Order: sequence, then structure tokens, then C-alpha cells
Amino acid sequence: MTPTIRYVKQLPDKSDLFQLFQTTGWNDFYRLSEPDLHHAFGRSWHVMSAHHREEIIGCGRIICDGVVHALILDLIVLPAYRNQGIGGKLLDFLVQKCLEHRIRDIQLFCAKGQVDFYTKRGFYPRPEIAPGMEYRQKDFDKYN
Repeated sequence: MTPTIRYVKQLPDKSDLFQLFQTTGWNDFYRLSEPDLHHAFGRSWHVMSAHHREEIIGCGRIICDGVVHALILDLIVLPAYRNQGIGGKLLDFLVQKCLEHRIRDIQLFCAKGQVDFYTKRGFYPRPEIAPGMEYRQKDFDKYN
């Protein structure tokens, strides 16, 4: 039986969000504190979360200039709730928000092994002629 999931358009509670984020393993690299993570999410253009009963079980967010570019980030679903359509529904809500505002360029970061999840929902890997770039700080550890 599929649980009843409630989708909410608001910033999750600080500690609940941090616990959810910890399930991804991403914080091994980012080393974000609970306040820093909450601050980052709070600066987002749009945040959507999924709840079962009173527990946050998923979330995603968009950073956006409101006209041209949007970047979907941090699409997370608790491991116990994966493969139940929750991540797809969250992504649908985020994409729909962009489409409602006629955003012309919607991009996202894809976690390793998740390409099929996104291509089934209309996303494509960037072509070789425009793959994008990422700045990596050589001395990142000095500052953290």
C-alpha cells in the first residue's frame, strides 16, 4: 500500500532538513552545518518538500533568476521511500514552477547513476559542444 504523501511549498524545519540531507552522503564533501544548509535552502527561488505523517521524506529546490535560467538542486528522498514515485513527483512540481514562469533554460545536477531517472522526465545530458564547467577550489580544505 502506497503511503499518503503531502507535498508542501515551504522551507522545511532546520533539523529535519539537515537529517534528510545527511542521508545522501553529499555532506562528506560539502561539510555544511545545519544553519548553513538551512540558509542555503532559504535563499532558494522555490523549495518543495514531501511529508509522510509529520516526517519530511523528500525535498528539492530551485535557484533561479526568474526569467532565463533555473537550476534544480538537492532532489532528495529518504532511502526507505525511494522507488515509490516521490522523487518524480517532486521533480514534476519543480519543473512545473519553472514552466509557469516561462523559464527558458532549466538545468540540474544529476547524482551518479541517476541519468535514467531524469531522462525519463524530459532531461538530457548536455552535448559535448556545450558540456558546462565547474570551478573547484584547490584550497577548499583551508577554509573549512
